[in-house]
Amino acid sequence: MNHVRIGIIGVGVMGSHHARYLQEDKVPRATLTALCDTDPKKLKPWDNSLRKFTDSRKLIRSGDVDAVLIATPHYDHTTIGMDALRQGLHVLVEKPISVHKSDCERLLAAHKDPRQVFAAMFQLRTDPRYVKVREMVQGGELGRLQRVVWVITDWFRPEAYFASDSWRATWRGEGGGVLMNQCPHNLDLLQWICGMPRRVRAFCAFGKHHRIEVEDDVTAHLEFPDGATGVFITSTGEAPGVNRLELSGTCGKLVMDHGKVSFVRNAVPSDEFSRTSSQSFAKPDAQHIEIPVRGAGDRHLVVTRNFVDAILDGAPLIAPAAEGIHSVELANAMLLSTWTNSTIELPLSGKVYEQHLKKRIASSKLQKKVRPAAVELSQSW
Repeated sequence: MNHVRIGIIGVGVMGSHHARYLQEDKVPRATLTALCDTDPKKLKPWDNSLRKFTDSRKLIRSGDVDAVLIATPHYDHTTIGMDALRQGLHVLVEKPISVHKSDCERLLAAHKDPRQVFAAMFQLRTDPRYVKVREMVQGGELGRLQRVVWVITDWFRPEAYFASDSWRATWRGEGGGVLMNQCPHNLDLLQWICGMPRRVRAFCAFGKHHRIEVEDDVTAHLEFPDGATGVFITSTGEAPGVNRLELSGTCGKLVMDHGKVSFVRNAVPSDEFSRTSSQSFAKPDAQHIEIPVRGAGDRHLVVTRNFVDAILDGAPLIAPAAEGIHSVELANAMLLSTWTNSTIELPLSGKVYEQHLKKRIASSKLQKKVRPAAVELSQSW
């Protein structure tokens, strides 16, 4: 194979974005050949040279595609992904890879052939700022990590966003709120940079800022295996909101805020200084350093190009789908902690979480009126 034929399943906001850059030939050695959506109206505007389907199973078995990009509502990521993998296709799935850990495990178990490329759309892994932060943490420049604080409240969404589709902000249709829709990226980056915590205690508010039944405000405390602690705060109801990531270690403090990365480096590691200083109120001298990093363009495009390169050349994946279970597990743990008013030990029991989620679905009384809304995707990131 020297060229990849790609089909997109789900032609909503994200699926349409992926389709546009593929049609504009921005991914070398790849061609968009087919589209699928259960709503025929979403297929009508697209070029008739594309094969169009309203049933994903027919697209998957059509012989018109070598790979699929899945951009459907979240629950369908699991069933469609499993079907595509079992039919021998390469798969790129939007975040989250599934709604809950048990479904993640089912989906990943369907990936049996190592020749099939199975990737996740975690495009923020390509942002040079997060790449640099990870390099510094993983490379030991912070010394022993002591604390991570991420306040990510610039995910503001108005009521029109939640009313734009029947599946949004419902337990049955989306499986969660800010943790399941906006923050999979941040939760993925958190574990990608710092590793997985061992304990989670969270306080989630449901419909605090919007007329929805799922979480739109979260404060979580994290404990890591090496003794580091963390706080993760997010909301879709604050404006203007902030996006500030602060990592403290024995060798200094690393901050990403307003798109810039800065490092305060201790001349002497804090634990060493504490043991050796004879002064009661002394602290290590420190050097303030601005880390030069530039932003990226369309990061979705970078991940899709990498997906194609992995298929054709065996290039290592930026975001293997197998790593997508971690952000889902963190989100599940935060919700379960709130529902049970307890601290959750990781690894989480996927079965227990699935049972709690099904109870929320069964007891839902939400009556939703769908209202079409204007979409400007660039405002989302």
